[in-house]
Amino acid sequence: MGISNTSTVKKMETRRGISLHALGVICGLAAGVWLGAAEAPTKLVVAGFSPFAISLCMVAGVFTARWTFPTLLKGTAYVFSDLMAKKHLIVWAILAGALWAVANTLTVFAVRDVGLATAFPVWNTNSLIGLLWARMLFRELEGASARNILKVVLGAVLIASAAIMLGFSTIHGSSGASPRAVQGLIAAIGASLMWGTMYVPYRKAYISGMNPLSFVTAFTIGELGTMFALTLCLDGGRKSSVFQLAHSQSLLFWLFLGGFVWVIGDLFQQFATKYLGIGRGIPLSNTNQLWGLAWGALVFGELATADPRHKLLVLAGSVLMILGALAISTAVASSREHVSHNTALERECDRYGLDYLEVLAAQRGEEFGNRNERRRWWDVVIVAVATGVFLWLGVHAKIPPIYMNGRWLAALGGVLLLALAGAGFSLWRCTKFC
Repeated sequence: MGISNTSTVKKMETRRGISLHALGVICGLAAGVWLGAAEAPTKLVVAGFSPFAISLCMVAGVFTARWTFPTLLKGTAYVFSDLMAKKHLIVWAILAGALWAVANTLTVFAVRDVGLATAFPVWNTNSLIGLLWARMLFRELEGASARNILKVVLGAVLIASAAIMLGFSTIHGSSGASPRAVQGLIAAIGASLMWGTMYVPYRKAYISGMNPLSFVTAFTIGELGTMFALTLCLDGGRKSSVFQLAHSQSLLFWLFLGGFVWVIGDLFQQFATKYLGIGRGIPLSNTNQLWGLAWGALVFGELATADPRHKLLVLAGSVLMILGALAISTAVASSREHVSHNTALERECDRYGLDYLEVLAAQRGEEFGNRNERRRWWDVVIVAVATGVFLWLGVHAKIPPIYMNGRWLAALGGVLLLALAGAGFSLWRCTKFC
């Protein structure tokens, strides 16, 4: 069966005109561009609300966007057919959403206690956690040449190291250690462990043939439900500032926009994980820190007063991250790796009673090839309501009086659109978003 799986991949490469590895790399890099921009809108929110309130409202924007994109691209009939065909994965998707919510909350405390510059590099080591899980649970890199193993591992280490350098580049001077520095570092490490483990359900779903658009639909239920529970239990219940923030229409739009941008990045990350695996896909998407720094430095002027040493850290970190991404992107899986991948696929089929040939077809996006994906009337309603929410909030939004460089804002906005168009077209042409 390993030979069958390898020939299937080659057949798809020939028919579609682009390899699955190249498609995964494109999606991983596009994910980094969009995930790096996701935090930018939150900079426009005036302080005074609890971290739980900010996070919950962002997740509400995520929830709205996540139901919109799957509906637009495939329709609810496709999504629910896919979910019902693999019911056991619904629980895994909800678990992944819960892990994301817990990790995101831990990052809030980490930023509060030790600052973003220190916390971000720590939790961005989640790619190394994911690589470890991928090797242990899904036999990734088994059968790979020593050269490919070196490329993937070294690439992941370079990206993590670059993240640390870029993080420290944002520290200007020293104001003394935080009295809660230990708690902050523990929170950042916890976030790294949660996010690194979250990729296990990702891979488990995609090795069983589930479409990422279907997975995120169930994912968002666990995400939003967990954030509600955390806010009500740990943020004062009915006295939480989320209820005041919900009435601040001028600010709410920016949090929803952050969630919207994050969803696009996460969808690309999901496709990268499907086609490359955890070990290759996640480090590529973790180039988001490079783009996040670009937004902070170029648009919001965060490095305007940086000294030469910090600017050198930015340059060195950027080069390391590019080299790490280059190493991973050139580590094309060999036929022996495809055989080990197929072994993991067979194991999932045996464990959950899945049809092997149907799962292989799902890997190519052909499991529902004969089914009509016509949109239903309720699909139109879902998209209209979600769009209406964003439009209504946008009409009432106000830009707080903070510095922004308009030229760099336009330039980086253009990069977002180019990444969306390039990766989106590649996905449609090769897989029809399957």
